[in-house]
Amino acid sequence: MTESSRTITWSDPRPTAATALQLSGLDFMKRIIAGEIPPPPISQVLGFDLVAVSEGDAVFEIVPDDSHYNPIGVVHGGVALTLLDSAAACAVHTTLPAGLAYTSLETKVNFLRAITSDTGKLRAHGWVTKPGKRAAFAESDLRDADGTVYATASSTCLVFPVG
Repeated sequence: MTESSRTITWSDPRPTAATALQLSGLDFMKRIIAGEIPPPPISQVLGFDLVAVSEGDAVFEIVPDDSHYNPIGVVHGGVALTLLDSAAACAVHTTLPAGLAYTSLETKVNFLRAITSDTGKLRAHGWVTKPGKRAAFAESDLRDADGTVYATASSTCLVFPVG
């Protein structure tokens, strides 16, 4: 049996969360991509990156590896779900002004094919289908470099003021 390891480093998420409330969602996300604001710890733990945002749109990328595997020898569905939920929810975040926050109320996922460490880079794309001041709706998909779809999701986010 061969063992592998990796070291995970992340920044305290509390100051980042406070900064998020002072900026529009789109500005906040752009600053994460630019490296001006640290990414959330979950992205460091799973090894994915926010790579593109625009109004109502967010894209993450990951290269799945053996550390993402479940006991039956494929990437755990929770990794795909985390990417899909992140893409959809962050797409919603890009539509929010400063002072508003969001949380996922529901994410429904469809797994279409197995992901392995041989799959290569995957891209989770999320887009808003209906923005809102109380609830917002988004969809996302997870595709490989050839455009093959591995999973899709729809998400409902609660939008609320903070402060």
